[in-house]
Amino acid sequence: MIPVYNEVDTIGVILDRVLKCGYDVEIIVVDDGSTDGTRDFLKRFEHPRVRAFFHAENKGKGAALRLGFAAARNPYVFVQDADLEYDPRDYEKMIGPLLDGRADMVYGSRFLGGPHRVLFFWHYVGNRFITLLSNAISDLNLTDMETGMKAFAREKLIQLKLSANRFTFEPEITAKAARARWRIYEVPISYSGRTYEEGKKIGWRDAITATFAILYYRFWD
Repeated sequence: MIPVYNEVDTIGVILDRVLKCGYDVEIIVVDDGSTDGTRDFLKRFEHPRVRAFFHAENKGKGAALRLGFAAARNPYVFVQDADLEYDPRDYEKMIGPLLDGRADMVYGSRFLGGPHRVLFFWHYVGNRFITLLSNAISDLNLTDMETGMKAFAREKLIQLKLSANRFTFEPEITAKAARARWRIYEVPISYSGRTYEEGKKIGWRDAITATFAILYYRFWD
């Protein structure tokens, strides 16, 4: 499941990488109102294992994911960002706990020792703070709640009522999975973070929003 917004330079590359990941995948792409040519690229792109859906306007990552989840048909669902920060070669690590029945959900952690590009000290601090707060609220011991690489057993995923429209999807799914007592695993993954000049979109305002979302989805939703 690939949510995409204004990634015309990378969408073709990530589609090729996922198709060559070694698994018989179905790719669901949801274009979230792109204006840079991504939408046109997807309309021209044809492959029997790729289905594309389109939002008429930008609604946010969470809204795009909900549309993709509803369209998913395979027993396991992976979230793959379109910006090349996460590597489809890590699917092999992610799918193990799902296939052998140990997990309902798997987080690909950027902080468990996998190779990563060295960037942004304060982003690291913000991620660790948000994960710590989420853990304290949900009684989990995750190392990377905000990771963009997550995998689910579809039969569990379709039972949750999700509502977050933007990047608050991450704290929402974590809070609701913990409340539902899902079996959650983490595995180390590689991470090739981008600079803002290279197109990174998330910033300090999103960290503040995530903090409030953690509290909202735990106590008021």
